Amino acid sequence: MNASTVRGKSTAVQILVVTLAKITGLVKIPLRTNSGRIGLVIIAVYSITVIFGPWLTPYIPTEYDLDHRFESPSLSHLFGTDHNGRDVLSRVIAGARSIIWISVIGTAMGIFLGTIIGITSGYLGGWFDQIAMRAMDFLLSFPSLLLALLLITIGLQRTALDESWLIIAVIGIAFTPNNSRVIRSAALTIKPLEFVENARLRGEPLYHIVLKEILPNIIPVIGVEASLRLSFALLLTASLGFLGLGVQPPQPDWGLMVNESRSHLALAPWASLAPAFAMGTLVIGVNLFADGIRQSLQLPEDRGQK
Repeated sequence: MNASTVRGKSTAVQILVVTLAKITGLVKIPLRTNSGRIGLVIIAVYSITVIFGPWLTPYIPTEYDLDHRFESPSLSHLFGTDHNGRDVLSRVIAGARSIIWISVIGTAMGIFLGTIIGITSGYLGGWFDQIAMRAMDFLLSFPSLLLALLLITIGLQRTALDESWLIIAVIGIAFTPNNSRVIRSAALTIKPLEFVENARLRGEPLYHIVLKEILPNIIPVIGVEASLRLSFALLLTASLGFLGLGVQPPQPDWGLMVNESRSHLALAPWASLAPAFAMGTLVIGVNLFADGIRQSLQLPEDRGQK
């Protein structure tokens, strides 16, 4: 093993340690504000629901019980039952797993791609920046839901991928343009600083400057952007579920549950209101968490909103 290989591995470890330290510190930042604390509590509750959901459901979410259809909320069924006699609370708890993991992985993909494109484009500038940003502008011209429907339709016809993985890919692709533009702006503010110029003058390679000098210093901006995009991803996933894409019956999904129960609103409004309320509180929690980070770091309010 030569010296350059050892140096490369050492640099990679240092980058990983610094990045993990920044992420750990990022989680503590919202605790400085009331909105951040409330958002973190809500996110923690739903995280517990996702992890321990199979043990928290009082009934089997997919089990039909036609003798107890349209039962109103009671001690035996806290959120009532739907048109097939299934316990709504159990289905809301079970449905949290699919919509959250799809949204989280899709957002992570979009943030990853957006970070690579944004930092590289902001640092290199010139023709690379122009080509990358025009490509992002082209993707931005499509509404997220329309782009999602287009890509999922093409994916179902030409690939054998499960719809859930197609939605993850769609979320990643749809959110990359906005992510890249926000992160590019953050990189442009770091680029002219002295420590970046020193690294360039020392002859450090591009990956070193991007990953070790610029990336650790924009982690808070990436954190805010990820939180904001996660709330949009949740709504997009729920919208696709409502349209019948993604998780298929009889498996529970919040968007699908609203669609299945909307024709029975007069008899059992709780079957639609429960998943809608769960979605609303989760999105509010994520936005409060993002707002807590923004307030603590005094970041501009319009960052990541375009």
